[in-house]
Amino acid sequence: MRSPKRIVFGVLILAFLLFTGLNIYAPVFVYAQQPTGSIPTVTGTPSGPVVTVYTNFAQVDVYAGPSSYNYPAVGVLLAGEQAPALGRAEGLDWIEIRYLGIPNSVAWIYAPYVSITSGANLPNLPIPDTPTPAATPTINPTLVAALIPAVTATRIATFTPPAPVVLPTFVDVTRRASSVPIGLVIAGFLFIGGLAVIISFLRGR
Repeated sequence: MRSPKRIVFGVLILAFLLFTGLNIYAPVFVYAQQPTGSIPTVTGTPSGPVVTVYTNFAQVDVYAGPSSYNYPAVGVLLAGEQAPALGRAEGLDWIEIRYLGIPNSVAWIYAPYVSITSGANLPNLPIPDTPTPAATPTINPTLVAALIPAVTATRIATFTPPAPVVLPTFVDVTRRASSVPIGLVIAGFLFIGGLAVIISFLRGR
């Protein structure tokens, strides 16, 4: 038969284990201070007029001002991407948009590349000043003079016209006919020659 001390000790151990198991699985309630004001809900769709890049462009550059020549590019918008429209440049096809991550969070995009919210009435905005370069390069005139070779003036050769071309002229000289026919002269020489042959033959005999 068990002793009363062992029975009490076993009951205490069983109670301890039961209490510990209930505390492990019991829900824990944490009371934190709740804000008294309303928390704004952040949505991904910008409010107000927006511009949307046409899908036939892979990406479109945005610039620091309403020109791609006088202002540097500050970012890009991908095909179908949207941005809040702030206004339109006076007399130009450029729209000012909200573009985060750059100074003042504004940039300009070329209007023919995007579509604007239907019925949006954008205000006309003045054209911003063109940015000035951080450093103005200066050229040492002495160094320039040393690098550029001196060019001596040379006189252009004068043009001497050639002598006029003298074309020969031909005079039609009609040959005068001989008073003695050439055939008669030949016949005379033949006769004299034949006569000389006969005389020499007779003298040889």
